[in-house]
Amino acid sequence: MTRELRRTLGVFDAVVIGLGAMVGAGIFVALAPAARAAGSGTLLLAGLALAAVVAYCNAMASARLAALYPASGGTYVYGRERLGPFWGYLAGWGFVVGKTASCAAMALTVGAYVWPEQAHGVAVGAVVVLTAVNYGGVQKSAWLTRAIVGVVLAVLVGVVVVCLGASGPSLGSGPGGSPGGVLQAAGLLFFAFAGYARIATLGEEVRDPARTIPRAVPLALGIALVVYACVAVAVVSVLGAGELASSAAPLADAVRAAGVGELAPVVRVGAAVAALGSLLALILGVSRTTLAMARDGHLPGALAAVHPRFQVPHRAELVVGAVVAAVAAVGDVREAIGFSSFGVLAYYAVANASAWTLGRRGRVVAGGGLVGCVVLAFSLPVSSVVAGAAVLAAGAGVYAWRVRAGGR
Repeated sequence: MTRELRRTLGVFDAVVIGLGAMVGAGIFVALAPAARAAGSGTLLLAGLALAAVVAYCNAMASARLAALYPASGGTYVYGRERLGPFWGYLAGWGFVVGKTASCAAMALTVGAYVWPEQAHGVAVGAVVVLTAVNYGGVQKSAWLTRAIVGVVLAVLVGVVVVCLGASGPSLGSGPGGSPGGVLQAAGLLFFAFAGYARIATLGEEVRDPARTIPRAVPLALGIALVVYACVAVAVVSVLGAGELASSAAPLADAVRAAGVGELAPVVRVGAAVAALGSLLALILGVSRTTLAMARDGHLPGALAAVHPRFQVPHRAELVVGAVVAAVAAVGDVREAIGFSSFGVLAYYAVANASAWTLGRRGRVVAGGGLVGCVVLAFSLPVSSVVAGAAVLAAGAGVYAWRVRAGGR
């Protein structure tokens, strides 16, 4: 049985998969806590700009590494090859554990928007359907992602047009802020950028990766940044930072405040579709990192199997789907994933440190990304830092135990 995945993704599909991961539920929910941390619309935009700079550094580091190591696993592979097995393992551990919880949260978000009274059942159904799509091959996942991205972008354009056409508070309105608030806002908003390098995680399924990945990653990031900036300006111009900070559904509240309340249900549908897109990309990323770790013996070897017909890591996909469905069925993990941003920032810190070892070219960007990741990670709320550090410490403990037991 072949152990290689099929290379079918070109630049367009790679960009779309990156957008599907980024322009997802994050933009529908991340603005409120970020506005609460920033204190004013102007400082919120400053936080968004800072998050974008750090994301850009991370994207360039990931793109360089992915072109050199076009294998499934992303930073797990880069850390292993450039820094040593422990650092690759730690990045992979944080990604798999943290993003599995994020998958369940996205599934529950779909349920909450589609049928709140039966959110858990809808969440499980969404996971089953998307796992089946992924099982049929990455190209089918790319086709579905195209449709999802198209719907979400159309909804976001509608929100921007409606809000900018209405008068409201100025960008500077709000209770005020501080440099620490800007850093915390940037750390929270980084969550919305976390999917830009998803295509690097799928590097083994990209055609001509040395050319495709370095083009696709910055393109996806740039498009997402423009979209986020337009949405942030539009929503703050209507609600103001104070009202935005207290909103549970900021984009829906913004169109109501703009006098077009009939668009609110459309925004809710857009949020549900966006959550589906994020869930689809997350399952893809987690299953490919699981495949890479299984190949190296850090996870059960059976998970390294590749389907002979569809050439996807079918066992890894089924196990990830089953775990996510089980978590989504029995509990609400949205309160338990405060460590998500911390874990993502730690993951990309390893990516930047790996890129630093490639030589002088690009070291300024890699160094800036590494420092930015560390600063933003420790600027997050204390509960997020503690939870994220605990997850990484648990992973390090498992690794140490396996080494002492004679494992690889």
